[in-house]
Amino acid sequence: MAKRDQHQPAERLLVVLPTWFGDILMATPTLRALKRLWPDTQLSVLVRESVAELVEGLPYIDHHVPVLMKGKGASAFRLAKRLSKQKYDAAILLPNSFRSAALVSMAGIPRRIGYERDGRGVLLTDKLIPRRDGRKFLPVPTLDYYLSIVHYLGGEAYEGDHLMEVATRPEDDERAAGLLAGAKGKPVVLLNPGAQKEFKRWPAERFAQLAARCSNELGCAVAVTGSPAERDVLARVTGAATTTIIDLPKAGMNVRLLKSVTKQCALMVTNDTGPRHLAAACDTPLVTLFGPTTPEWTEIGYDKERQVVARDAGHAESMKQIGVDEVFDAARDLLSSSQAKVGS
Repeated sequence: MAKRDQHQPAERLLVVLPTWFGDILMATPTLRALKRLWPDTQLSVLVRESVAELVEGLPYIDHHVPVLMKGKGASAFRLAKRLSKQKYDAAILLPNSFRSAALVSMAGIPRRIGYERDGRGVLLTDKLIPRRDGRKFLPVPTLDYYLSIVHYLGGEAYEGDHLMEVATRPEDDERAAGLLAGAKGKPVVLLNPGAQKEFKRWPAERFAQLAARCSNELGCAVAVTGSPAERDVLARVTGAATTTIIDLPKAGMNVRLLKSVTKQCALMVTNDTGPRHLAAACDTPLVTLFGPTTPEWTEIGYDKERQVVARDAGHAESMKQIGVDEVFDAARDLLSSSQAKVGS
């Protein structure tokens, strides 16, 4: 495609967001960069309904198109018909899936921009080639992977272009402060012991031991969060704890409140899962635990993150190699070098 076409701004742009919680947050720098590059473009995002609140309130998004993943409204044909009525002239596909390319093709969107993956090249008008060594894809941090699309369209790198962000509402901030009222003014350490894949989880009893040390040695309050599907692991953490833990999901949590709660905490300790990216987006200091996965695919360049990586990373049982002492040391160092945020 000619260079002038490659850099041609869209009037009505649809950005198909990734499915996963953390990937959506890693897409926020790309959305911001797109609006910076094409300020007059109407920018819409196609986002899974259950996590659409993650990108609510961001000033560079003009319109949200929430999508059901299951049920009557989940039909790709119905969705394509719905999108076709909006007369988008371009779509950017952040997921690598064939399905996302087929969807915007069925919707009749004339320009379709994305990586040539999953056999979908024939459906794209603008094909970006991912880095690879022979048949093997090379690790590229997701932040850079998405931003490369903006660079292809003519965008330039600028200071702060990797910063993830979220927006919160005053009423949610107020309610979050109420949920953390049990901290009684102490800095709050937020534990996220879950992960969709169980082999990515640090043992629940070690989270409980960490909670006790944060309370007894650092004078912090401790809270725990997780999705409804992670209720069992939250119960194991709170059941094994020898200190009081604020169980946020029991108090009633949603994505909006999780953003506000995270913003008000002094530190998060988490497995390699979505809330890690939320902490960075909220500028909350962060300890991330890596075992079967390694940071190279999801590096976020956040200077208030400490990564604790298992000695024999890359194996299903490697999370068990991470000891409480090394996680506590990382948490203590971060808390001592950061200004504590108060829970109420």
